[in-house]
Amino acid sequence: MRLLHTSDWHLGRSFHGVGMLDAQRSFIDQLVARVSELSVDVVLIAGDVYDRALPGVDVVNLLDDALVRLTGAGAQVVLTSGNHDSAIRLGFASRLLEKGGVHLRTRLQELDVPVTLPLGGAGADSDGPVLAIYGIPWLEPRLVAEQLGADTASHFEVTRAATQRIRADVAARSSSRTVHSVVLAHTFASGGISSDSERDLSIGGVGAVPLDLFDGFSYTALGHLHGRQSLSPEVRYSGSPLAYSFSEAKHLKGGWLVDIDGSGVTAVEEILWDAPRQLAVLRGTLDELLESPEHAWAEDAYCQVTLTDAQRPAQAMERLRARFPDTLVLGFEPEGATAASSASYSSRLAKAEDDLAVCCGFLEHVRGREPEAAERAALTEALENVRLQEASL
Repeated sequence: MRLLHTSDWHLGRSFHGVGMLDAQRSFIDQLVARVSELSVDVVLIAGDVYDRALPGVDVVNLLDDALVRLTGAGAQVVLTSGNHDSAIRLGFASRLLEKGGVHLRTRLQELDVPVTLPLGGAGADSDGPVLAIYGIPWLEPRLVAEQLGADTASHFEVTRAATQRIRADVAARSSSRTVHSVVLAHTFASGGISSDSERDLSIGGVGAVPLDLFDGFSYTALGHLHGRQSLSPEVRYSGSPLAYSFSEAKHLKGGWLVDIDGSGVTAVEEILWDAPRQLAVLRGTLDELLESPEHAWAEDAYCQVTLTDAQRPAQAMERLRARFPDTLVLGFEPEGATAASSASYSSRLAKAEDDLAVCCGFLEHVRGREPEAAERAALTEALENVRLQEASL
């Protein structure tokens, strides 16, 4: 049996205002091709299929097309819901879809109801080894703790309760035959390395769960973190198929190809996806960036640029886009600037003591230097005139 572990498709997401549906279609084309070329039996999607609970019609159509093509290529699909998905909407028509080879695990009641597949081939004995694939959807502790019988409403407790249910089912099935278990879970497991485009799983921060909650399973296919990584030989994140933040610029996007037979997992190999566009994180003075030949590769990339000029250059974005047309993010960090001077305008504004400080802060922000004495005097006079006018009303 050959499984392909993916997650965090985030269908419908944009990248700094740029729509990504075409890039996501390209990924699905690659996925379907790999399923056919590598004779994949099951595609796993560990949550965050969509980017929002109410996806657009074109986004829903894209998932519909992907599922039809994957099953048409000979694979079954097992997917769970993530914190971006609406479990109820994503799980609609699950019993009907199961007849077509698409297995949705979005409901609490289905935690210990696996997708079972024989591991002995087409003529496998009914008592032979079996693969049991379980899905743990995103669990909001406050909403599911009581139903799961968890001691407290925490990510650790609800995930422990969920894995206990699964272990009990595996034990019951193992009394009469060999069972190899695969678990999909959308969560933040300790040891994982996060990136900027994951949103917090709970108000106030991510509730990490310890790795040993997944001990004993043949393979655990995790979703939520966007960087492909191994927490242990049996517990892995596939990462997102596309980069969704500039912090992922150095990621090699892909998934995991998992081979499993009657003896257990026999091999895990990386699968890589071709990126439709490169990401460039550039830093330097405006003149350096516009003139240096070493940045030629970034001319066709999505760019995040940090300018280090002592003073903010005029028309910086327009001039950058003359060479790097897809500059999406522009920041300013003058070399040698103090922490106070390089702090964001909004953070400095919040600390302003009076109207004069607000005006001076604005001038410093747009010009890259503090107002001179004569300018401060002019601002003081102007503010005083405003006060006198308001008092006369």
